[in-house]
Amino acid sequence: MGSDKVEVIQYLVDTRKLWPQATKTNQLEHEASRALALLTEEERAGVLRFYFVADAKMSLASHLLKHWVVSRYCGIPWRDTKLTRDAHGKPIFVDAATGQQPVAFNVSHQAGLVALVAVHGYEAGKVDAGVDIVCTSERQDRDRRMVRVEGWAKFVDMHAEVFGASEAAYLKKDLLASSASASQPGPDLPPLAREEDMVDFKLRGFYTLWCLREAYVKMTGEALLAEWLRDLNFRGFRAPEPGDADSFVQASDEEEPAQVIRVHDVLFKGRKVDDANICLRALGPDYMTCTAVRTPGRKEDGLGWELGPFAFLALERILDDAEGASG
Repeated sequence: MGSDKVEVIQYLVDTRKLWPQATKTNQLEHEASRALALLTEEERAGVLRFYFVADAKMSLASHLLKHWVVSRYCGIPWRDTKLTRDAHGKPIFVDAATGQQPVAFNVSHQAGLVALVAVHGYEAGKVDAGVDIVCTSERQDRDRRMVRVEGWAKFVDMHAEVFGASEAAYLKKDLLASSASASQPGPDLPPLAREEDMVDFKLRGFYTLWCLREAYVKMTGEALLAEWLRDLNFRGFRAPEPGDADSFVQASDEEEPAQVIRVHDVLFKGRKVDDANICLRALGPDYMTCTAVRTPGRKEDGLGWELGPFAFLALERILDDAEGASG
């Protein structure tokens, strides 16, 4: 199978309005019984252990997406989509007959949205894939209060252990200089509004960096406890422009180029990273997604793949496909 057969799959599931009658996690056993029935006993138990029902819903959708992408793109019954974990604990699917991973995937969830990236059909070697989704407004009141009370530098320093040294310095000193519009807010705004706009701009930059780093680290298969986190540095990063609140879809480069960032200056242990295809996108006014893929054996393959916008996938479609593949 040639590289022209490779499919890069990117979907979002919005769980915020799913199972509205379930206000507590244990109520999902009844309200989401159809979906829970598609999971393994261990997966169901994991979903129902969450204290907050919103977290349980995202976990449930995350499990469903992983099984769905394996069943649909590998053409196998749902019951055969048995997932295992690699050496880093990352969920994977290994074809028992070939010992290969016919589809490489990764999921992320935040503030009610669950994101999936997957690569299917690449037979030239190994594929690494990572995805992250962030929401700048989920903890907005808390974040603004912390910045107001503690100051921006201390806010950054509270998270510095998971950032590269140059990244923390950039956030504290140079982020505002990266945007003339942010450093020179309109004179018609009152001082308090200008200050709040400035804080929100900084926070959007902070979450941009978080999204970039998380997608990259997940692509490698490791977690935020990796020993080399401080050796990874995204230099001169900037946030994509906020998207449209009304349409809540991701634009293409041609439609809204300021909302899509594909070029990144990344260093690992002082050397330029040149094998990762990284795409950062705005989703509505508050969310961002980042996809990172690479093909270690032949870097030009992964670098050539088009990482387009995510599409929303309805839960009903997943359930119908699952039940249709369960025979």
